[in-house]
Amino acid sequence: MTKTHDALFRTLADPTRRALFERLCREGEQTVGSLTARAGVSQPAVSEVIADLEHALVPAHEEVAAEEERARLGRLHLIRDAEQAAAPGKQEDARVATFQGPAGSRAGGIP
Repeated sequence: MTKTHDALFRTLADPTRRALFERLCREGEQTVGSLTARAGVSQPAVSEVIADLEHALVPAHEEVAAEEERARLGRLHLIRDAEQAAAPGKQEDARVATFQGPAGSRAGGIP
């Protein structure tokens, strides 16, 4: 497990943070005032919880995005490699076809 995951789980271990996190997941974006009205804690406490959640969640989100990008690039390389393996010599044929010999003839003396 990474440090990012450790920070996320540590943050969600607190019952107040977890309850606010679950509420945000369930009900979507809300104002601090709206969260405070039903949280049973002060507005500064809710603001602190939001900051803690952002601090823990943003790196986790960025880490997931980076992993997805690496996977996407890996798939592109696999596709390219598979296409090249499926058509051996295709690139070489294209290079030979474009090479012009003397007097405008193609390589290998083909007119």
